[in-house]
Amino acid sequence: MLVSQILKSKPEGVISIAPEATIAEAAALLSEKRIGALIVSSDGKTAQGILSERDIVRELGRTGPSCLSNRVSELMTAKLVSCTSGDTNTAVLQQMTDGRFRHMPVIEGGKVLAIITIGDVVKARLQELHAEKDALEGMIMGY
Repeated sequence: MLVSQILKSKPEGVISIAPEATIAEAAALLSEKRIGALIVSSDGKTAQGILSERDIVRELGRTGPSCLSNRVSELMTAKLVSCTSGDTNTAVLQQMTDGRFRHMPVIEGGKVLAIITIGDVVKARLQELHAEKDALEGMIMGY
């Protein structure tokens, strides 16, 4: 299954935060939107980085609550690993597993289209496996 097919089941738009926002503002936005990661962007279209709930928790554990006043740009991951809508779910799943991350921006022509999660990719893979199982059962049973 292609990433483009996964995106059909997701709401349009990407929630982003400015690099000069504070970590406290980012945490509030993550909580309000009930999401796990934000694209860091000055214009809401091009990604400068990504900030996840894991990044925030890791820094809280390391430095304590004082990190909440830091800027998003200080904590974000600037070296993005991204995919395109033409990538397969298995390739994306492999990248996420190898990199040990749960959120990946989908970028086309320098613009962020969406963020897909490990849950999105696993769900797509399970749908594929279910369809394969049904097809095999059909062949065996003579449907």
